[in-house]
Amino acid sequence: MTDRKTSAQRLGRVLEKVTNQSSRGSGTPEYGSWILGRVSESQGRRRIRIQTILTTVVLVANLIGVGVAFLVVTVTFPVPSVFDTRVLWITFAVAPAYIGLAFVVGVVWATNRVINNVRWAIEEREPTTEDQRNTFFAPWRLTRVLLALWGGGTVVLTVLYGLQDTDYIPKVLLGVSFPGIVVSASCYLFTEFALRPVAAQALEVGPPPRRFAPGVMGRTLLVWALGSGVPVLGILLAAILTLTLRIVSPTQFTVAVMILAVFALVFGFTLMWILAWLTVTPVRVVGAALNRVEQGDLETNLVVFDGTELGQLQRGFNSMVGGLRERERVRDLFGRHVGREVAALAEKERPQLGGEERHAAVIFVDIIGSTQLVTSMPAVKIVELLNRFFAVVVDEVDRHHGLVNKFEGDAVLAVFGAPVSLENAESEALAAARAMAERLRTEVPECQAGIGVAAGQVVAGNVGAKERFEYTVIGEPVNEAARLCELAKNVPGHLVTTAETVRSADDEESARWRLGETVTLRGHDEATTLATPI
Repeated sequence: MTDRKTSAQRLGRVLEKVTNQSSRGSGTPEYGSWILGRVSESQGRRRIRIQTILTTVVLVANLIGVGVAFLVVTVTFPVPSVFDTRVLWITFAVAPAYIGLAFVVGVVWATNRVINNVRWAIEEREPTTEDQRNTFFAPWRLTRVLLALWGGGTVVLTVLYGLQDTDYIPKVLLGVSFPGIVVSASCYLFTEFALRPVAAQALEVGPPPRRFAPGVMGRTLLVWALGSGVPVLGILLAAILTLTLRIVSPTQFTVAVMILAVFALVFGFTLMWILAWLTVTPVRVVGAALNRVEQGDLETNLVVFDGTELGQLQRGFNSMVGGLRERERVRDLFGRHVGREVAALAEKERPQLGGEERHAAVIFVDIIGSTQLVTSMPAVKIVELLNRFFAVVVDEVDRHHGLVNKFEGDAVLAVFGAPVSLENAESEALAAARAMAERLRTEVPECQAGIGVAAGQVVAGNVGAKERFEYTVIGEPVNEAARLCELAKNVPGHLVTTAETVRSADDEESARWRLGETVTLRGHDEATTLATPI
């Protein structure tokens, strides 16, 4: 009992996941038709739904079949008449009794047999290979019962009428057997449709054995044989009977051909419509899901409910979307580690070791008094504080089209103009630094930081080994930005750049800075004129 409960819960979680994924933003039925309900429907309600569909289909189809058989033996071939006094006991006693018995067996026993074949789903057990076999074999088992009942009726009525007059044999044999074949095949297709929700669960085991799933070609040939072949064969046999037995007048033969032709048109159209609908609904479901994926919804997932090649198409779609989700996850992860621009560049071109000389601007940000900060706060608080600090820095760098090249403990190196060229890297870097300094003062007041900005020629590219490398920038502006960052820690506002960087910016940005003192930075031989924001 515990194992069954655990399996049912696991199956429920799977179905709930598929339901959430497949129904998100979609107006397409999960099984291709609203008649079949939703994936999240309880198994009890699903059993009632399947039983109702099967009972209705079997009852209506067989009633139509009985009506067509009666029409054939009374109107299409009126001679000899089934209302002759010699055979009235067969027409009004034996035939109705057999039909009533056949309806009870076909509607009640056969449909219940189908439900028993899928009882594992009703009991909410995970399907086994044997359960899968029974599920996909269930339509044929139902059809086999119907064929046996129609075949039995054909034999019984043909023998009884034939004992009274041998001329009854061809008309009864033709009139009862042909509608029975077409009705039984129609019930087969409708049973496949009704069992889609259970087939979807059975397909979780894997693709069905081919001999239990006829495939699109098998379905098409079956419909052709029943919708065109059987009626044409009936017309052929009617012509043969007319020529050999000569019991039908030319007028009666003409009427018989007209009736059989109408029968061929109606049943042929009905069967072809069923086939087309069974074939096109999985394609429509896949098409609707493709539209959702095209719009960016990678959480889309399909319920695989078809046992033919169309089910393989649905399964392939799920595999494709799963691959896209994984690719997007890796791309997002890659972009977070190396920067989205670098990730995009790596996707377009195969990364290689080496670099190129580019003009770029660099921002170096470092927290003031980080050692004292670490010793005075719990580790959890420090991480929370650093995340808030880095969130501001990264947001402003991204907003001004820069690249956060690396995090070094509590320091950040950001580059503007590499790998993506900017029209004026200095303007973007200076604007980002000003916005960064202002937001840090208001949003993270307990964490002050020095900010240095420099610009010039750098070497940008992939540095490391073939097995492991990273995109970075090397050059004098990087060193200069680091020195300016150290100097900025002791300057009001904690933001410093060089006069040369300000002069290279556009007029609007340059107007926001003022020149200051001239100093010689550590490691430099020449003096550098500083600039701070106004």
